[in-house]
Amino acid sequence: MKAARLHRYDKDMNVELQLEDLPKPQISAPDDVIVRIGAAGLCRTDLHIIEGVWKDIQDPQGTLLPYVLGHENAGWVEEVGSAVRTVKPGDAVICHPLRTCGVCYGCRRGEDMYCEHARFPGLNCDGGFAEYLLTSERALIKLNPNVVPVDVAPLADAGITAYRVAKRAARLLTPGQYAVVLGVGGLGHVALQVLHELCGARTIAIDRSSSARTLAQELGAHHVLDGNDTVVQEVKDLTHGGAHVVIDFVGELGAEQVSWQMLRQGGTHFVVGYGGRIEVPTVHMIINEIAIAGSLVGNYMELVELMELNAEGRVKLHSQKYRLDEINRAIDDFKHGRIVGRGVIVP
Repeated sequence: MKAARLHRYDKDMNVELQLEDLPKPQISAPDDVIVRIGAAGLCRTDLHIIEGVWKDIQDPQGTLLPYVLGHENAGWVEEVGSAVRTVKPGDAVICHPLRTCGVCYGCRRGEDMYCEHARFPGLNCDGGFAEYLLTSERALIKLNPNVVPVDVAPLADAGITAYRVAKRAARLLTPGQYAVVLGVGGLGHVALQVLHELCGARTIAIDRSSSARTLAQELGAHHVLDGNDTVVQEVKDLTHGGAHVVIDFVGELGAEQVSWQMLRQGGTHFVVGYGGRIEVPTVHMIINEIAIAGSLVGNYMELVELMELNAEGRVKLHSQKYRLDEINRAIDDFKHGRIVGRGVIVP
């Protein structure tokens, strides 16, 4: 099969994925499933992997390379193990990003991301920038008959990451309150739609990209700002004192320091993007009683819920498609902000 593999990390990203012919994955366990990839989303985490940001976490022994990236995958079931009962060859599916064990405490709680024995295709084993992917029955969700893999693949990670944090934010927000979405890219444009579906808060979308701001307006953001040097004061003026929730999908380049300053007393800053460092004076946290919380991808049921919203046309994915042999052009476009919404790799 054709697959795009990373052979070395490079903090300056002066490296390209290599398109190679590899053996098709094989069934080796009763719950294994081989998926013929219909589409795989391109994620900022893929850029961080190439930069080596994840190296000490995903590859502490330095034995993973070369391997296939791609952790947002959808396609059609190709082959199943002897114990698989819920899917069959030909079924269209989306893959939860993790292969989980189902029996540890994290899995028993329903929090797939807490699985103690998880495998993460695209991070610590071969992923979906290829024609075929090895995963497990437990990771698969069958698609609604009117949904095709190429239209939803990035929802497997970007989508549920945005859904989970927006759902958490919606629990804190009442009609008329304010939620800031910082970064209206592949995740932010999904979160904006989910907030509109789950609560009656007013939304403020912030992005330095004019195309992203246009998308935010099309998606119904109540206010759209360009993220200039006066953005904190602009938010405070619009909200008459500060936002009740700020969701930061950037997490670096100064955005992480701006986000908490937009909050009003009692507000919550959700951190989704990463790479930077948050430094908040403790006296500010106490006097204003603000909270800063991280949010990690999403669990299986959250992906089920998101797929229902998508099937009903209530949360849509905006994407730009590339062939597998265009993977390096896609990465370059993503790195330089030329993709509106999400990049999708189609074998």
